Amino acid sequence: MKVFVVAGILVTFGALATFAQERTLNVGLDADPPNLDPALSSAFVDRQVQNQIYDKLVDINPKLKIIPMLATAWKVSDLGTTYTFTLRPNIKFHDGTPFDANVVKFNLERYMTLDTSRRKGELASIKEIKVLSPTSIQLNLKFPFAPLLAVLSDRSGMMVSPAAVAKFGKDFTNNPVGTGPFKFVERRRQDRIILENTNTYWDTANRPNFDKLVYRPFPDGDVRAANLLSGAIQVMTPIDPKDLKAIAENTRTELASIAGLGFQGIPLNTTKPPFNNKALRQAFAATLDREAIDRVVFQGSVTPAVTPFPPGSPAYTKFFQVNPPNLELAKKKLAEGNQPNGFSFTMLIATGTVNAQLAQLYQAFAKTANIDMKIEQIEFGTLLARADKKDFDALALGWSGRPDPDGNIFDFFVTGGVSNYSGYSNPRVDKLLQLARQTRDIVIRRDIYEDALENIVSDASYPITYFQKVNIGKLKTVDNLPLNPDGIMRFKSVKLN
Repeated sequence: MKVFVVAGILVTFGALATFAQERTLNVGLDADPPNLDPALSSAFVDRQVQNQIYDKLVDINPKLKIIPMLATAWKVSDLGTTYTFTLRPNIKFHDGTPFDANVVKFNLERYMTLDTSRRKGELASIKEIKVLSPTSIQLNLKFPFAPLLAVLSDRSGMMVSPAAVAKFGKDFTNNPVGTGPFKFVERRRQDRIILENTNTYWDTANRPNFDKLVYRPFPDGDVRAANLLSGAIQVMTPIDPKDLKAIAENTRTELASIAGLGFQGIPLNTTKPPFNNKALRQAFAATLDREAIDRVVFQGSVTPAVTPFPPGSPAYTKFFQVNPPNLELAKKKLAEGNQPNGFSFTMLIATGTVNAQLAQLYQAFAKTANIDMKIEQIEFGTLLARADKKDFDALALGWSGRPDPDGNIFDFFVTGGVSNYSGYSNPRVDKLLQLARQTRDIVIRRDIYEDALENIVSDASYPITYFQKVNIGKLKTVDNLPLNPDGIMRFKSVKLN
């Protein structure tokens, strides 16, 4: 056997041949995913990786229709309080653990009871989980819960290996095991996450033809785009506005865009000064120029917004209009808040050029009303940790969106919601949001949401500023990458040419 020395590493001829044949898809993201355990996860970027490792009970297609995944069929009782699922047989986790109804029960109960679980609110409607057979399970609800199937198409429906959870405990987040098309191999914090094609995925019609899937974090959008244009990575998201044209017009790359489901805004910490004062929140909100945000930072590629429901949402309403900044109102509210000469606060933002540009624009808006806004830029995972602890004055933070409207509003504005970073609490809003999620008629739900939004927009605990598109850049050698409004890239059907 021939032996070579390559860059100081001893490699056999056979190993070189294997290395040469190995096909890898490299994907650039804007942050290092903080958490790969669906129970603990709160970041959109986590879901990009999780959706390759874990299958869910159901999924959504590009038209937001619920489609089978690990559950092949389901029945809903007339009252909407009983869901019976038929499960796919003969499925195994990457560690060899069989998938069955008992595993579903384990996962749902883990999400509902784990002290640190962020899925509790999503599954709070479940009263009882009954295993009917190895391939059949029934969920009995406390009350009708319209968003349930949509919830199970995301992290609450992701199935993890009970054996791996028992083996790794709290470190499961760094050793994830699912039934998806790719299995976890390795992660190097702030550098890469390496997944490997299982080659045995149950969906034989959608098996990728490459060996490894590698995620690389590039917080700097310029670096992310440069890596795509050079071919160092083959897929990237998101894309800074200034790079959209270059990627669309380059002969080696393609740009895919679709209206998204999410929103971006500014959670204001209502649990401490200065933003425990409603009038001061309203003063700052009155300075925001949403049209300027679109024009200056995003070059016309986003949609100005004031509510969490984008035009593609079933709950979208034209009742709330985007108003221009109102300096007179801002000064009036400063006086009402006993700060006629203005006040100061600090906004936390994640690393990245666009985040910095956006924060500087917010800073300039605030200054028009003599509000002094300081900027602190930190790593995204650290920002989320501080958000959970309410260790901030204001954040620049958004949400990737969900197919059911409940996913864009409930946890952000209900008292004690897991994503209620601002600490907002309004009893009337609580009642309306609970009522909406128990109402199956979307027309009636839309009216309920409008009532709730009158309070939410006025209380200004989380001023919404714009809706983003889903933009994905890729090399033309990457085929069959579906484009979903949820922004999640699904690589199981992808082929490398």
